[in-house]
Amino acid sequence: MSRNLREFIKEVEQRGQLKRIKSLVDPNLEIAEISNRLLQVGGPALFFENVKESNFPLVVNLLGTVERVCWALKVEKPEELEILGKKLAMLQQPKPPKNISQAIDFGKVLFDVIKAKSSNSFFPPCQQFVLTDEKVDLSILPLIRPYPKDAGKIITLGLVITKDCETGTSNVGVYRLQLQSKNTMTVHWLSVRGGARHLRKAKEAGKKLEIAIALGVDPLIIMAAATPIPVDLSEWLFAGLYGGSGVSLTKCKTLNLEVPAEAEFILEGTINPGEVMVDGPFGDHMGYYGGEEDSPLIHFHCMTHRKKPIYLTTFSGRPPKEEAMIAIALNRIYTPILRQQITEIKDFFLPMEALSYKVAIISIKKAYPGHARRAALAFWSALPQFTYTKFVVVVDDSINIRDPRQVMWAISSKTDPSRDVFILADTPFDTLDFASEKIGLGGRMGIDATTKIYPETNHEWGEPLESDTNTANLVNQRWSEYGLADIALKEVNANLFGYDIL
Repeated sequence: MSRNLREFIKEVEQRGQLKRIKSLVDPNLEIAEISNRLLQVGGPALFFENVKESNFPLVVNLLGTVERVCWALKVEKPEELEILGKKLAMLQQPKPPKNISQAIDFGKVLFDVIKAKSSNSFFPPCQQFVLTDEKVDLSILPLIRPYPKDAGKIITLGLVITKDCETGTSNVGVYRLQLQSKNTMTVHWLSVRGGARHLRKAKEAGKKLEIAIALGVDPLIIMAAATPIPVDLSEWLFAGLYGGSGVSLTKCKTLNLEVPAEAEFILEGTINPGEVMVDGPFGDHMGYYGGEEDSPLIHFHCMTHRKKPIYLTTFSGRPPKEEAMIAIALNRIYTPILRQQITEIKDFFLPMEALSYKVAIISIKKAYPGHARRAALAFWSALPQFTYTKFVVVVDDSINIRDPRQVMWAISSKTDPSRDVFILADTPFDTLDFASEKIGLGGRMGIDATTKIYPETNHEWGEPLESDTNTANLVNQRWSEYGLADIALKEVNANLFGYDIL
C-alpha cells in the first residue's frame, strides 16, 4: 500500500476540498472552534500551517464529509462500500459455493486476502528522525484541547498498537490519549477492547505492556482499525483488504511491535500494570462532558518521525463530527454482513443525528405476523456494536430508510403504540449515556412500523395512494415541453417543509 497521509491530503486538495490557513492559530480551543463551524456545513478539510507553540503543521476535518471518507476507502460513492462488505461477509461466514459463479467469487476474495498481506519496510520514513529518553517531549506536538472544560490536551486519531504477551497477536485500536507530562499520557479504552485485554494478560504474567502510537497514517488504516467486525483477521489485513494491497510495516526502534512505515510520528512506550492516573473529563460523542476515570499511564521513551512531519487530529462531540462520517461509511460496510446473518433484513441505516448507533432504521420484506419484532430482536444480537442501540424502527422494504420524511410517515400511519411498541428493560447499556437511570443498564425500544397483516390486525389495510402509471410516463416524456426542465426535482430543500436545518 503506497499511499500515505501526505498523498491523501494532496488528493483532497486537488479535488478542491482542502483549505490552507497560514495565520497563527491556538491548539487550545481555537482550532476546534474553527473546525466545528465547517463540520456543521460539510466544509473542507483544514491544513493549519502555523500552530502556536509547535513547529509542526496540523490537519483536521480530513474525514469531515462522507464523500471524503469514501475517497479514503478508494471509492466514489457510499453504495460502493457494500462491495467491500460482501467480501468481509464471505470471510466471516464462508459457505460452500453452490455453483461455478460462487466458487469464482470466493476465489477472488481469497486472492484479495493474499494481496492484503502486510510487507516489511527496511528504510521506513517514520524513522527518519529518532528522539530517545530525555529528548522525548510530547509538548512539541500540536495537541489540541477542543472544549473549555476538557482536562487537557489529547491525541484522538493515533493508532494504538499492543501485543498479546501469550499468543503474540497484535491489536490496533483508536483510543483517546490525554497528555499528563512531557513524556507520559493516559489511554482511555473500554475493558472489552483489545488493548485492555493485553494489559490484563501482561499483569498476570508480571510484565510491562509494550505500546506504540502511530500518528498521521493513511486514513484508510484508521478506518480499518475502527472497524469492530468480528472476523479473525488482523487490522493490518483489514486495511489491506480495504486498500487492495498490503500495509507496509516496520519494527519499532525499542519495542517488539510493528508499526506503519509511512506514519508521520511513532511514539514508543510501556505501561506498568496497575499504574494509573485520572483521565478526563472530556467532551464525548454523546454531546456532553464525560466523567473522570483512572486510566493506564504510558511512559514514552522514544519518538520517531518523518522529515517535516504533519500532525493529523480530530475531536468528538455532538454530530456532525468526523467520527459520524466514518460511522456512516461503516454502516454501508456492515449491511452485507447483517443481511447474511439476518436474511430478511433488506437494508439498515444508523442516522448520524442519533449518534450513529443509538437509533437503527431497518427495512424488511414482511412475510408473516410478528416478523418485524423478530427482525428487531435479531438486529440487537447480530453484531457487538449494536448492543447499545436503544431504538430499532422496522419498516417495509418500500420505504426509503434514508429519507426521514418517509420513515416518519411509516411510523405515524402504520403504528399503534399499544400494539407495535415493545420495550426490553434492564439490558446492557452505554456507560456514557446519561439518559439511563443506572449507569451501564437501561432499556431498549422496538417500533413495528410495517404494514399490519392478520392476526396483527382484524381489519383490511387501506390501499396506498399511487400515481397512474400511464399518466406518470406521459408527464415524464412531456416534462421539457411544459417548460419545467430547469426544475431539479431531486434537489429538495428540507427547510421548505418546516424544518430548520442550517
